[in-house]
Amino acid sequence: MATVIVQPMDLVKNRMQVSGEGGGARAHKSSFHAFQNVLKTEGFLALYNGLGAGLLRQVMYTGTRLGIYTSLFSRFSKDGKPPSFVQKMGIAATAGSIGAFVGTPAELCLIRMTTDRSLPLEERRNYKNVFDALYRVVKEEGVTTLWRGCGPTVGRAVVVNIAQLVSYSQCKEALMKKTDFFKEGILTHFVASMISALVTTLASLPVDIAKTRLQKMKIVNGVPEYKGLGDVVTRIVRQEGFFALWKGFTPYYCRLGPHTVLTFIFLEQFLNFYKKSMGIQSKSSSL
Repeated sequence: MATVIVQPMDLVKNRMQVSGEGGGARAHKSSFHAFQNVLKTEGFLALYNGLGAGLLRQVMYTGTRLGIYTSLFSRFSKDGKPPSFVQKMGIAATAGSIGAFVGTPAELCLIRMTTDRSLPLEERRNYKNVFDALYRVVKEEGVTTLWRGCGPTVGRAVVVNIAQLVSYSQCKEALMKKTDFFKEGILTHFVASMISALVTTLASLPVDIAKTRLQKMKIVNGVPEYKGLGDVVTRIVRQEGFFALWKGFTPYYCRLGPHTVLTFIFLEQFLNFYKKSMGIQSKSSSL
């Protein structure tokens, strides 16, 4: 549900991140310009290009990372007290890295499908859907290509999970301790998740841009456009400027903010429903 709502922002974010690639002129002056350009030249439905890949990514990546995080969070909680800050960081890093590895194939398809229309006609891949994308990647480039950019994807996931899950847990604890106004409920979940989204955006965007460009790149005459994560970052800073590492900040936050809010609110409600249906009496949170 969260992915369907924020998919247009994900597409705009990816277009912004590859805009100006290679030192050329910027294709988009701003996030609004990119959004407007897609509507004008490709139509409203183009905003949902790659939705299938986005949904598959959530099932594989988010399902894995949140499942592992909530399980380990409960395991390390003692006498109704949540794990320590250091334990939360370890749990988040573990959950994020495993989830990222599982979800990298869907992530690669999502990047390619959302940026395909930004390429010249002769360079477009024109995948029909996410399953066609998976099949053609394996057939045309080899199965290992599905994990291209896995290193920065895992790195981004570790940063995102530590920033997102730990900041969410810490913010929620702090809000509920400081005042009686915030209690376990949707309002507290909303405020904590919005703060978490801002922290996560600032921390993870540079790694996300590098990951996007690695997964989008083509191999020409056996030579890849980039040698690795360090090469991507170095060339972005040299050709486009230091702050280009935060290119697409607005759509990234507009995507990550609502997505974080909706994900945590849905997750908290499902966890409460699960506890009630299983007859589990617990006042402590699973996040």
